Amino acid sequence: MYARKRPGLCAAKKKMEEKEQRQIMAGANGADGANGTTEAAGNNSQQTQQAQGAQRTQGAQRAQQAQRAQGAQRTQRAQRAQGAQQPQQAQQPQGIPLPTRKPLVPQPFLPKKGNYRDLLVYKKAECLYDLTFYFAHHYFVERKDRTIDQVVQAARSGKQNIAEGCAAASTSAETEIKLLGVARASMKETLEDYIDYLRTRGLQQWAIDDPRTRQTQEFCKKHTRPEDYTKNIEQRSPEALCNIAITLIHQYDVMMGRLLDQLQKTFVEEGGIRERMTAARLGYRNEQKARIAELEAENAQLRARISQLEALLRQKGGEQ
Repeated sequence: MYARKRPGLCAAKKKMEEKEQRQIMAGANGADGANGTTEAAGNNSQQTQQAQGAQRTQGAQRAQQAQRAQGAQRTQRAQRAQGAQQPQQAQQPQGIPLPTRKPLVPQPFLPKKGNYRDLLVYKKAECLYDLTFYFAHHYFVERKDRTIDQVVQAARSGKQNIAEGCAAASTSAETEIKLLGVARASMKETLEDYIDYLRTRGLQQWAIDDPRTRQTQEFCKKHTRPEDYTKNIEQRSPEALCNIAITLIHQYDVMMGRLLDQLQKTFVEEGGIRERMTAARLGYRNEQKARIAELEAENAQLRARISQLEALLRQKGGEQ
């Protein structure tokens, strides 16, 4: 025989089963909620990333636009600066060309002279002065007169007048020629002093065909510095010093003669300062007259063109 079931136990078991089903259902619902939250969070993150990417793209585009605008501004500033530096060219009206003319420039009339120290004749005079200064103060000491000063001053005049004459050459050819003539005459005086010294003391003046004269001539042609003659000068005899000075003076005289001939030729061909001044003034006045005539002719052309334009305007006004 089967035992009969208790009513209380069945009811309790049934309640337990219902409770377990409710718990299972609640867990399932919780899982579904969690999955929905995760999906929503993923969707929000993706949208945020897309928005940030769009913002970065827009920022890059704005930066590029700003760079292009700055480059255009720099180009405009550079063009304005270049336009300010270059002189603006006047716009020429159509049919009326604007001629370009050079300004009138007076022609110089003062001749350009070189440095007198470069003249070979001046270098010879400098050597002669140093040689004469030594000789006069060593071999004229026994004569208590003005010979020493006169000899030294004559040699000095042969040098200094070259410098003075060349300095005056730009404004007076006459003064230049006169002073060079004085220098040449002073060296002639010095030459006579040396010849007198040899004669009065029984010393020999070397002949033109003497080997010593030829040797001295070659030496003087190649040497134009004072130290070439004053070096070891105390070892030379008075006779040798006199003959060396005489040879130098002869060479000086030949060079000075050639220089004066050249100045004479230049004066005849080109004239003096007054003629050059007159020629320069007349030349400038002729250029002024030619420019005035040119401007008057151009002015006449402009007046004729203006008359044509006025007639054209009146004609157009009548047609309207």
